[in-house]
Amino acid sequence: MPVKLLFVGDIVGAPGREALSRELHRLVDRHCVDLVIANGENAAGGFGLTEDTARELYSLGVDVLTSGNHIWDKKEALPYIKREEWLVRPANYPSGTAGKGSVVARTAGGIKVGILNLEGRVFMNNLECPFRTADREIELLKEQTDVIFVDFHAEATSEKVALGWYLDGRVSAVVGTHTHVQTADERILAGGTAYLSDAGMTGSFDSVIGIKKELAIEKFVTLMPTRFEVARKDLRLNGVVIEIDEASGKSLGIERISLSCS
Repeated sequence: MPVKLLFVGDIVGAPGREALSRELHRLVDRHCVDLVIANGENAAGGFGLTEDTARELYSLGVDVLTSGNHIWDKKEALPYIKREEWLVRPANYPSGTAGKGSVVARTAGGIKVGILNLEGRVFMNNLECPFRTADREIELLKEQTDVIFVDFHAEATSEKVALGWYLDGRVSAVVGTHTHVQTADERILAGGTAYLSDAGMTGSFDSVIGIKKELAIEKFVTLMPTRFEVARKDLRLNGVVIEIDEASGKSLGIERISLSCS
């Protein structure tokens, strides 16, 4: 029996949440989606996540939230990160870090889906190896399900592609986040793993990756400290729909999503 997952690319601030509210239910209905996963690490003001913004995302229809390096930006959210069942942070942070790196969710039809979050190391934080962490986490997830989705929050495309090939045949999908720029390299690898280097961003595209463009340009031109603000025009939703065979865990199809919400 096939299961369909919708993964929504990095939600940036209130504009990203607004785009989600406008389009998510229509997307779920159109593609007969069984489970919605979204990267929410920038959902609160463009940097970090709070309990209130997470609850809003769940109320809009998100089932599981993934994250990345910005999940720690709102210090008041740490207690929430520790206790929230359906929020995951990168699994390759050191032992003792708040939160968890993977969960097993169920669709309305009772199908178990493993969700794993990892963070890259190239041009990023000096974390534990995402490849070896994936080995450990996947072994545990496979005790419950062969349907496994991986959000790889990383900067370097080469590192993302390498992890895709490394996990090919062992997970259902590897989809990248972090750059906020959707790539056009969706495919199903030889072993049956769906792959996309970056799912893109949900928020304002009249911007520099979600930030007011004049502020980002000022930062690049002057190299001076600049207070960034979230942009609010030309709202779009980026993401990907993946169809997976429940019995084998192999992907049957992958489709990029890029919708104008204005």
